Amino acid sequence: MKAIAEFAMRGRFQALVVTVAGSGSILFCWVSAAVLALVTLRKGVGAGAQLLLWAMLPSGLLLYTVGDGSPLSLLLGTALLAAVLRTTVSLSLAVLASIAVGILSGLLMMAFGSLYLEQMVAAFGEFLANLEQQLSQGGEAVQLARPTAAQIAGMMGAGTGVTAVLCLMLGRYWQAALFNPGGFGSEFRLLRYTPALSMGMALAAVALSAVGMQYRTWAVIVLLPLSFAGLALVHARVHAKGQGTGWLVGFYLAWLLLDPVKLMVVFAAIADSWFDFRQRWTAKPEQDVSRGDDE
Repeated sequence: MKAIAEFAMRGRFQALVVTVAGSGSILFCWVSAAVLALVTLRKGVGAGAQLLLWAMLPSGLLLYTVGDGSPLSLLLGTALLAAVLRTTVSLSLAVLASIAVGILSGLLMMAFGSLYLEQMVAAFGEFLANLEQQLSQGGEAVQLARPTAAQIAGMMGAGTGVTAVLCLMLGRYWQAALFNPGGFGSEFRLLRYTPALSMGMALAAVALSAVGMQYRTWAVIVLLPLSFAGLALVHARVHAKGQGTGWLVGFYLAWLLLDPVKLMVVFAAIADSWFDFRQRWTAKPEQDVSRGDDE
């Protein structure tokens, strides 16, 4: 993976080739987004914007022909997060902007991708109907709730928000690996929010969930920054206690498979905003090295 970053940093043409090559692919658009973030962080918002304009051509063509705007949304979302990080030098603010990315992606999908959403609703309905038949073979009828277009749009918005943050972090990791080794790890472990922001995000998620079932996927979007802050807290704990990567692997498997673990991570981030657990674990807090010597 580092070889991709090294190739992209050789010059503007190389970065353009890598970015455009994957921008029209559903499978590889994340590589283009990460390179876009790397160029924005290293060369500036203007250089990143030039790459984005070229990358929008194949991703826009995919949206026009197939109706899938996820690659275009990912590129635009990652570019926005990278611009925020480059301008503010604050990873917490950049991750916080993922809420806007997720909500806007979902709203744009509802506004311009209604046909694609209808196809997704039909596909989910067919899958759940087959699943009901299999579960009902024992004699007892099973009825599963069908997702609405609004639910799927929120789900896709949340996916875009998560992927945009991951692409931003990959680009930031590449930047640190090439120009300031170790800088990204220290920066990520410091990710946390103030009590006011944490409670605001939590209350907004509760309010959206209370409106109706179809808005619970939108509530997930509001909780994205807290989820990443909770993961950063886990990394800080492992680093402070000198635990191996095997523990992190086990944790991420549990986090991916078990929803209660995801909720625990969010609650841990909220508690950390009040009590600052990192101060208790280390004698001296780590310094923010988001720029360091990589400028």
